[in-house]
Amino acid sequence: MNFLPVNMVCETKMVADEEMPGSKNDAIVSSSQMWPAPGSPPPVAASSGAPSPGPPSSGSSSPEEAEGGEQKQLKAEAVLIREFQPSDQASVCRIFYHGIMERIPNTALRGLKQQPKILLFYSCLTVMCFYLTKSSLLTCCVPTLLLGARYYYSRKVILSYLECVLQTDMSDIEQYYMKPAGSCFWVAVLDGNVVGIVAARGNEEDNTVELRRMSVDFDQRGKGIAKALGRKVLEFAVLNNYSAVVLGTTAVKPAAHKLYESLGFKYVGVTEHYVLPGMNHSILEKMFFQLRYHRYRLLLREE
Repeated sequence: MNFLPVNMVCETKMVADEEMPGSKNDAIVSSSQMWPAPGSPPPVAASSGAPSPGPPSSGSSSPEEAEGGEQKQLKAEAVLIREFQPSDQASVCRIFYHGIMERIPNTALRGLKQQPKILLFYSCLTVMCFYLTKSSLLTCCVPTLLLGARYYYSRKVILSYLECVLQTDMSDIEQYYMKPAGSCFWVAVLDGNVVGIVAARGNEEDNTVELRRMSVDFDQRGKGIAKALGRKVLEFAVLNNYSAVVLGTTAVKPAAHKLYESLGFKYVGVTEHYVLPGMNHSILEKMFFQLRYHRYRLLLREE
């Protein structure tokens, strides 16, 4: 497979996904044209120098609404998606670290409702405690102890996973993502600071590219940065003639899954009791730490 150089898809500003001037980007189809937002009308080509048309209005808008739209546009224009540079290493690792650390309470607490068998098991333990002790006080302490154990083991496993990842691909992004053909790593820059990351890793065997390592600073979310990063990977896949983009996630929050669906990904399955690198498979670990691995796929063209 002939790959295009990855620098053809860098330095793209999030200006309502317009094309950048210059011969290099003239042939690139903007990501908003390839993947329009659900319910939005087909994009209309705008002549050079003319403002791009906005979405149709369902009625008259107030000056406050117009001003709010202008402010969002200004925020979008300030975000730059560009290729990773060696000087970004510390910022990239920081964003990745904090993004993964958020999984600790999410997995320990929110993830419990996705584990009905474990919930039933914990309920049986609580009832058994009351049956054996006849103490309401001790019985009320059981759920707290169980949740505390879940948090402890979630933290233990996820820290081990972080240690593994930060010593492998995230320790040498240049070597792992920038040098191999068909792979790349991008950062989102806002006001001169790196605030988001995403990677693409090509697989020649099945002609797919994997979306990996997507994360955005907590205080910069809600600005469309994650979606812009995702669209960059899709654009990269199209330019390099991949047939599909795939991803896997252990995210518990529904917002993450809605993001992938908004980009056009289709849910293809889940692996229960997923094993992370760094797990030791002890009985207590299995009892208090469970992950579900969700798989998504976006078909770009038929092989």
